[in-house]
Amino acid sequence: MHLSAILQVKGSTVFTIQPTASLADAAKTMVEDKCGSLVVCEGEQVVGIVTERDILRGCASQNESLDLIHVAKYMTREVIVGAPNDRISDIMGLMTNERIRHLPVLDNGKLAGIISIGDVVKAQHDQLSVENLYLKQYIQS
Repeated sequence: MHLSAILQVKGSTVFTIQPTASLADAAKTMVEDKCGSLVVCEGEQVVGIVTERDILRGCASQNESLDLIHVAKYMTREVIVGAPNDRISDIMGLMTNERIRHLPVLDNGKLAGIISIGDVVKAQHDQLSVENLYLKQYIQS
């Protein structure tokens, strides 16, 4: 099973923000869109990712308002990405080892979607449930 299967179910909607936006804008967008991260883009170019944890770091380390802090200051610049043809089992290991919860998916350099560790676990669970069902049917026949 590949990431493309997750994106077929989940869809390709990705919430983005510009690096010059404020952390307050990022927090507001995450709350409104019910998401835990935003892909930071300049035009169609992915330049980073900002997460809830990044916003918390901004709150904890600054004495200034989140309205005055740019996303670029706290975003992760070296974004780990996946591709639609990446295997889910490989991505699960990558996300666990890198300790990331959100993974942008790029298709030929263009943003094709984003997956969370929860999406990966659900896909893996669904696949194992189907295999389990087939094995039980095989044993009973």
